[in-house]
Amino acid sequence: MMACPWGSVQPFCTLVVVIPLIGISTYVAHVAWGGWERPAAVLPQSYYELVASAGARPLLLPPLRTAPTGPGFGAGEVIALLDGLVLTGGGDVDPAAYRETAEPEVVGVNPTRDESEQALLAEALKVDLPVLAICRGCQILNVEQGGTLHQHLPHVVGHDEHRRAPFVFGEVKVTTTPGSHASAVFGSSTTVLCSHHQAIKDLGAGLIPTAHADDGVVEAVELSGSPFVLGVQWHPEEAGDPRPFAALVAAATSYRSERTTSRANAAH
Repeated sequence: MMACPWGSVQPFCTLVVVIPLIGISTYVAHVAWGGWERPAAVLPQSYYELVASAGARPLLLPPLRTAPTGPGFGAGEVIALLDGLVLTGGGDVDPAAYRETAEPEVVGVNPTRDESEQALLAEALKVDLPVLAICRGCQILNVEQGGTLHQHLPHVVGHDEHRRAPFVFGEVKVTTTPGSHASAVFGSSTTVLCSHHQAIKDLGAGLIPTAHADDGVVEAVELSGSPFVLGVQWHPEEAGDPRPFAALVAAATSYRSERTTSRANAAH
């Protein structure tokens, strides 16, 4: 006999190592593969492979257009199964979500995706689920917390270094805040790949800026009081940077362990 994880001694008890489950938001696009051409849930391979290489199992979460109660359908149930969440890049967040009218430069708006991801994020934050929010995901995090966005950053900073052209990535140097998750993951400064023409304007409730570009643009935020909620305005998956994904999976592993222990104690 051997000791089970919950402390009792049982015959034939075996120690089971459970892999953390990480949900990753996707988007919908009209795509072609083989002889098919269809609307499909789409996600660049780099996102889920970086999650997998860090030691977790990725689960893709498409936005829901026809669910009975709307795009947020079942968000709480989904989050209850997960150990971490990645909010991915994509088109602009609908300015209506932060009580503004869209400027002419706003493109790629998808209110269904906005609502789906905000519902998942809201449920995740309720239970302190580890979250990594990338580019658009960082903006969703800010908007969900009541913040606003610069709708077209060149109008604010006077240059296009954060996105030299649509769908083009360029290098930007960022400096992190000492003692933050961003500093622990990326060091005191790092060069990252950016492709964003929007950025955080007014910070959402509880969010702390923890990385800036040389022009003062907020490039990373964290949620005060949460074990691991990190939003980055750049694209680590495009650079193949494993560090933020490894940090997320480490936090997710701790989250799963604490949840398992809590449930075992409650059962006794």
